[in-house]
Amino acid sequence: MRKAPFILLLVFTFIAEALACYFTVTKMKDLKTDPVKVNECLYSISENYGDSSKYNTQLDYAIIGNDGELIYKTREGLSESVNEAIKTRGLILDLNVDGKPMGKVIFDYNMDDQLTDVKNKIILLFVIIGVLQIVILVIWYIYIRRNIITPFKNLNSFAARVAEGNLDMPLKMDKGHVFGAFTESFDLMRSELKKARIAEKKASDDKKEMVAKLSHDIKTPVASIKSTSEIGMAITKEERTKEMFDVINAKTDQIKSLVDNLFTSSVQDITEIDVNPGMQPSDVISGLIRNSDYLNRAGAFSIPECNVFIDKLRLQQVFDNIFMNSYKYADTAISINSELTGDYLVIRVADEGPGVKEEELPLLKEKFRRGSNASDKDGAGLGLYLTDYFMEKMDGQLGLKNLDKGFEVSVYIRVV
Repeated sequence: MRKAPFILLLVFTFIAEALACYFTVTKMKDLKTDPVKVNECLYSISENYGDSSKYNTQLDYAIIGNDGELIYKTREGLSESVNEAIKTRGLILDLNVDGKPMGKVIFDYNMDDQLTDVKNKIILLFVIIGVLQIVILVIWYIYIRRNIITPFKNLNSFAARVAEGNLDMPLKMDKGHVFGAFTESFDLMRSELKKARIAEKKASDDKKEMVAKLSHDIKTPVASIKSTSEIGMAITKEERTKEMFDVINAKTDQIKSLVDNLFTSSVQDITEIDVNPGMQPSDVISGLIRNSDYLNRAGAFSIPECNVFIDKLRLQQVFDNIFMNSYKYADTAISINSELTGDYLVIRVADEGPGVKEEELPLLKEKFRRGSNASDKDGAGLGLYLTDYFMEKMDGQLGLKNLDKGFEVSVYIRVV
């Protein structure tokens, strides 16, 4: 592993410190006077007294006469009196020549200076080794922080983001640290979780969309049944038949209420409804409008010939919503006008109702928003929201406008 060099360096520095300790002990032992060498020097001086060229000079020493005068010294800086030797802890021995005392031999043995020198060298060595160890530890800490601590924190933060549901931000790939082998696995887990969540969401949305589509499609035949039963009840003369038509009306109202609840609960959680537009001839639009106008309130109209970019199913829902709103809030005759304007085929559906307040117009396309005129009418506020959504997905537009007398919805269908 990459940390092996750091461990080896630390082991080396500890070994160096152990050697330094051994050197210290050895040096301390070396500070003791060698008696053999002292005796050899003293014997050489005694035998060759007066001829300094034959003196043994293995050790440094000074010869002091009986009168205290300096007779000989091996080098400068030595103690030249007994008092100085005592102060420097020098070794003082008597010098006898042929049995007669001739003075003193002071061997240079300055314990304090030698100890200080040894201490200074050892301190310097330990300082160097200590600094080296600190540098190694700092480098090792940086290595550990970069390759262990920081990657672990990143993995921890990544796990927290995944737990919170954030599956869009990938984990940075870096196989150069201790957790490098786990990085790819963690990010693979994130990718698989994201795929599973997308698939789950799509399945849920598809289910809700199917329920919303079916519930919305049921509303048109139910409204047609109700309208037919109301006409039948109005023209029949038999009381029993009127009672049966009244039951039909009550049941259609019940079905409509249930379908509205089902539609609302399905649509409010759908984030995206599938729209698949393609090229279609414009003459299909006339049929879609006729299917939506089951009360036949729209007069004659014509659609210019061209090719349009539409999803027939979604455009049918667009006109269903427009006509259903007109039936519910205006309950008047409906006029339809169409024209080619630039890149669009514009179909304008207008009634003669009271319209809405001007300040409420921009809000009608929002989910669950209704005009103040709808307070006494049933509904969820989703019709124009879905209509606008479908038109945007078909690369078209939806326009809402109050007329001098009535309300107009403009459907902009892109021409191809």
